[in-house]
Amino acid sequence: MWPLGRPRHGARDSYEACISRTREMGAQKRRTRLIAAADAVEAAGEAFRSGAAAGSLHDLRPEEFQVPGISQDEKVVTWLYENGMVKGGPGRAIYDDLMSAPEHDRCPLCGHGTVSQLDHFMPKTSYPALCVDPLNLIPACSDCNKVKGDTKATRAEELPLHPYFDDIDSEPWLAARVIHEDGSVRLEFYVSPPDSWDQVLIDRARNHFKLFKLRKTYANQANRYIGEIRGLLRLLLARGGAEAVRAHMLDSADSSLSERPNSWIGVTHRSLAADPAFCQGAFGS
Repeated sequence: MWPLGRPRHGARDSYEACISRTREMGAQKRRTRLIAAADAVEAAGEAFRSGAAAGSLHDLRPEEFQVPGISQDEKVVTWLYENGMVKGGPGRAIYDDLMSAPEHDRCPLCGHGTVSQLDHFMPKTSYPALCVDPLNLIPACSDCNKVKGDTKATRAEELPLHPYFDDIDSEPWLAARVIHEDGSVRLEFYVSPPDSWDQVLIDRARNHFKLFKLRKTYANQANRYIGEIRGLLRLLLARGGAEAVRAHMLDSADSSLSERPNSWIGVTHRSLAADPAFCQGAFGS
């Protein structure tokens, strides 16, 4: 849900780099067949870009994204992605560029985890012609990559947000409600869409939130954080009353949200500052 700048390498550049050291393998003529498929791979990349811009990636048919001249029994994804890019192949520099793109290695799919691998937005098993297309490769944490897996959307509303195409971070959309129960306090996060979003984007954001289990992730982080600052809050309350607590939480919210309008910690501060009971000392125990 956090945008990334688009990669500087194109689909054909990446493909040709990844196959540049491929051998013929005798009668297989693997190298010859892969070189002959370059135009088709480039065309697949253009179709993917058009689909992403139009919000119609769910309509892309897998049979139109195979690598021509390579049968489905042959391990073309292994040839291209594993050998050509991941395992020190000639496309490794592109892989490293993609992995280093997120600031502080923050996973753009959840905004919390640490990037450790590339996720194929369109599954490589179904869309092998896109398996080394940089725009189809999203740096991600292992949890998000595992959760998403080979999930394929069948409707526009089911498409996860794409960090290279969907920039929703320019407006606040993350909110949290404060819940007091049994002497404790906790936060419950949810998507609060701005008026500028259409219904498809609202549904996509909510499905993304659900798919990557962000409600639970952010709640766990926020609730742990409250426990860590409880001592400071008690001190502020003793010295300056509820207004001192509220002012501290608002200053902290402004600091976080000025850098990232939808950071869970910024939303945590903002939500707690707006809760009178919390500011009066209902910090939980």
